Amino acid sequence: MEFHKIKSLRGEIMVPGDKSISHRAIMLGSLAEGTTEVTNFLQGADCLSTIDCFRKLGIEIENDGKTIRIHGKGLDGLKEPSAILDAGNSGTTTRLISGILAAQNFETTLTGDESIQKRPMKRIIDPLSMMGADIQSIKGNGCAPLKIKGAPLHAIDYVSPVASAQVKSAVLLAGLYADGKTSVTEPYVSRNHTELMLKFFGGEVSTEGTTATVSPRPKLEARKVIVPGDISSAAYFIAAGLLVPDSEILIKNVGINPTRDGIIKVCRQMGANISLENIDHSGSEVTADILVRTSELEGTVIEGEIIPTLIDEIPIIAILACFANGRTVIRDAAELKVKESNRIDVMVKNLSLMNAKIAGTDDGMIIDGGHPLTGTVIDSNLDHRIAMSFAIAGLLSEGTTKITGSECVNISYPDFYKDLDSLMCR
Repeated sequence: MEFHKIKSLRGEIMVPGDKSISHRAIMLGSLAEGTTEVTNFLQGADCLSTIDCFRKLGIEIENDGKTIRIHGKGLDGLKEPSAILDAGNSGTTTRLISGILAAQNFETTLTGDESIQKRPMKRIIDPLSMMGADIQSIKGNGCAPLKIKGAPLHAIDYVSPVASAQVKSAVLLAGLYADGKTSVTEPYVSRNHTELMLKFFGGEVSTEGTTATVSPRPKLEARKVIVPGDISSAAYFIAAGLLVPDSEILIKNVGINPTRDGIIKVCRQMGANISLENIDHSGSEVTADILVRTSELEGTVIEGEIIPTLIDEIPIIAILACFANGRTVIRDAAELKVKESNRIDVMVKNLSLMNAKIAGTDDGMIIDGGHPLTGTVIDSNLDHRIAMSFAIAGLLSEGTTKITGSECVNISYPDFYKDLDSLMCR
């Protein structure tokens, strides 16, 4: 896929459903009693992997491309799969489903693609083992494939060394089957979609500060779930609208959950012309239309408790920083090293090839903006967020930007290039 400098972007779009919420709707719909209907579900590869895993666990799931119907069987309705569960490229599927499988009365083998088999799973193996789970890394390296033999689980109060919604969710989902209340305390609050959706399905969840607590053995009941647009997908259009000259983009019905809206806060911190319209609090997740216009941006410092609210958006924030005046410093983001790729190394390498002034650090990067970028060949490392970030960079760079492995956007946003093209003024 190739990209060239363009004159402007104008129009409105709707980004696909939120990936995190789509995953959780399948999981909790499967553990609920009755038929859960999910609309605006993200039909990306990662979320389809979650559907495939729960079908193998005996749950009937209908998918007509528009509406998902999950025929849930309750907390104890899962069946031993006849095949290995394959999570594909999805870390969310792998980690969250492990918490559920840890309590079942059968044994499961869980794996994923080459990338998943390199991502750290010890961060869930340890707390789940503390609860009494029998979960092993088959290769002994703390990664997938995992062998999970279900066992009775004990409630724990877990203090997580990382602010990770995947770790927190794995423990809370296991806590549904424990012998008492289970809590997770994080250094900062990570995205809270599991807590919100558990409450929506009838679970008993409380939060205080950075601690979330779940009560065991709830009766979860089927719901109708409307998935808001994914702010992580909207981030690329936010950046494009701010950076491409003479641009105005309206992104409709985007989830602006306060544990996910760091990208909006940082853009405003940098001086962005960005506004929220039609804010809607009617569902379990707050949504809004996001209007962005071309802006002159200033460098900033991004660190501390805001990092978990924008961890997936840091690649595109790095692109924003390249076109801002002055220096941008990103700290406390070591988690980027264990995503689909080492996103610190990949961003530094590729932006350096485009003549950006950027240096990597142990937990982030330092970017001096205002230096024109030059198109080159970009290796996406088959990381969807890298590919989409450099597609936006290509619209602002001299010459041709070619992205190898560009089809990896199918993981989270199959129509990304089509939607981007629809906004281009020719």
